[in-house]
Amino acid sequence: MKFETKAIRTQTERSQHQEHSSPIFPTSSFVFKDVEEMQNVFAGEKEGNIYSRFSNPTVREFEDKIAILEGVERAMATATGMAAVFASFLAFLKQGDHVIASRAVFGSSFQILSQTLPEYGIECTYVDPLDLDSWDAAVQKNTKMLFLETPSNPGLVIIDLEKAGAFSKKHNLLFNVDNCFATPYLQNPAAFGADIITHSATKFIDGQGRVLGGVVAGKKEIVDKVLLFIRRTGGSLSPFNAWILSKSLETLAVRMDRHCDNAQNLANYLEKHPKVLKVNYPFLSSHLQYEIAKKQMRKGGGIVTFEIEGGLDRGIQFLDNLEMLSLTANLGDSRSIASHPASTTHLRVPPEERKKVGITDGLIRISVGLEHIDDIINDISKALES
Repeated sequence: MKFETKAIRTQTERSQHQEHSSPIFPTSSFVFKDVEEMQNVFAGEKEGNIYSRFSNPTVREFEDKIAILEGVERAMATATGMAAVFASFLAFLKQGDHVIASRAVFGSSFQILSQTLPEYGIECTYVDPLDLDSWDAAVQKNTKMLFLETPSNPGLVIIDLEKAGAFSKKHNLLFNVDNCFATPYLQNPAAFGADIITHSATKFIDGQGRVLGGVVAGKKEIVDKVLLFIRRTGGSLSPFNAWILSKSLETLAVRMDRHCDNAQNLANYLEKHPKVLKVNYPFLSSHLQYEIAKKQMRKGGGIVTFEIEGGLDRGIQFLDNLEMLSLTANLGDSRSIASHPASTTHLRVPPEERKKVGITDGLIRISVGLEHIDDIINDISKALES
């Protein structure tokens, strides 16, 4: 079956009621017919649900869909995207270990790598996401993992997954990819050797700004370690949120097609605007990694970033002059969203680190929604002229 069909037709087994749409199982625990069955399930000798922090039929449906769409064996859902990222580290790393990470990562991921993991005795070395030939110098005897985002948030840096996979294999590292911006529809890191794939399902997977959620996907033996970590620490996804996210996956392909088409049109428009200094979009031929993006992504994604002349003050004026686009701390919504990364999502990233990955004071990030493209461009055009 094709992607769209898998996303729609993967669902939990129907109950005796023969419902067409999958039900929600909002229960904290599950019962057993007798003590023997209970013992067998607890011992792992028989399949079954025990407690919704461990597993739940609704959550499992969402996990199964993600695994199928990413082309991997297993997935484990989490309460938020950052819970997924954190679990992808702590399930595998211990005191004395070392991580190599792309410098172009989300602000909260940067804080975990720079501040939280060192408190556990885990160190991180950042590498230039575009100079893969220099990565070998960062490898240490205790290096256990390579972590990266592509496309990155918010600079839309594209990293060659094939080369990154070869690098990880060469040094026997776990290859961990945050695939949030691309979603399983546009990019499948496992095809390039990724061992661990993380998502903030809050973003494009939900697609309507309703619920929080995250997921870690990969080989069963790898995800089983994440499962144990989540069971112990309690970062499980709720059945209601899982139901929302599973239903959202049914429309992911059609939504991402519209997001990408709108984003491409917006990027083309902005590239010709006299008040815009630079536009970043993976499928613009002017993007530095355009050929790599075309190789590993089906389309360019739903995020466009651009730099306005005049720096911070002009950037703030632009945002304040928007009438339709939302100013909110999210992305991947059906509604178009504008934000200023240097003063919001990446505020706590040191300015010198921001500059290294192209996050200037005048950089604007647009999460391009599903509205008519003429209305999106009209709102942005008016704000630019004002």
